[in-house]
Amino acid sequence: MSKIAFLFPGQGAQAVGMCRELEQELPAVRALFDRAEAVLGIDLRKLCLEGPAEALEATDVSQPAIFVASLAALESLKATNPEAVAACQGAAGLSLGEYTALTFAGALDFEAGLEVVRRRGQAMQAASTASPSGMVSVLGLDEDKVDELCAKVEPYGRLWKANMLGPGNIVVSGDAAALEHVEPIAQELGAMKVVRLAVAGAFHTPLMRPADEQLAEVLARVDVRAPRIPVYSNVDASPHDDPEAIRSILVTQVLQGVRWDESMRRMIADGFDTFYEIGPGRVLTGLLKRIDRKTPCTSVAAR
Repeated sequence: MSKIAFLFPGQGAQAVGMCRELEQELPAVRALFDRAEAVLGIDLRKLCLEGPAEALEATDVSQPAIFVASLAALESLKATNPEAVAACQGAAGLSLGEYTALTFAGALDFEAGLEVVRRRGQAMQAASTASPSGMVSVLGLDEDKVDELCAKVEPYGRLWKANMLGPGNIVVSGDAAALEHVEPIAQELGAMKVVRLAVAGAFHTPLMRPADEQLAEVLARVDVRAPRIPVYSNVDASPHDDPEAIRSILVTQVLQGVRWDESMRRMIADGFDTFYEIGPGRVLTGLLKRIDRKTPCTSVAAR
């Protein structure tokens, strides 16, 4: 019998028009958007369905938008394949997606999860504005070479490994001045491709301070429960069931690199052999294929 896990996407998966069909087809999705508007005080439905893209891509909007869109996609899976939802035994989410995974697993209520995600996005946006920075995807270098890249860029500014996504697929974050020198040095080290990401700042690095402190304050006021299924953390690629540990790890996640490659390998080692990516985009499906070609992953889109 298959051991099923759900994966939830992170920031960057958003797209104008996401959930347009689901919002028309499923009353449960319309209810999610109604509840989201009550929490956020903005018309998230209109932003997801109609844009504009510039508004949807802002960190403080895109994070709650992806959270709600992913749960909308989950409602579509409940409608078409309820057996898979009932059989799911584990979950993980990329960065922001970890909050969606925890909400699916019952550790957070929808409203509480959405409020935390909103405040997280606001705090990260503020930290990004205070310190000009960004993120760059480096393809074709292993971790040792990326460490060398960070050291070579150091004279120009600070640079960290931010997302360890899979073999030869690592995202670095750092000062704006440092990022200007990443491409030529990465190419010297043998990188196949270097891509600047459309994000506001250097996520998952110490440059996000004091967003971590602000997030800790919000999480302290929110009811966090033990998840009903294991949720694998970005920080240490392990599941946690103690609410205080979950709070601490979510705060740490803002400042430390995402160990996605290790998380997927740990889940596969723990017996998970059937994955579903639930939410906008197909990034996690592609990453899993690079990590382990034999493990199937079905995309459940926020169409």
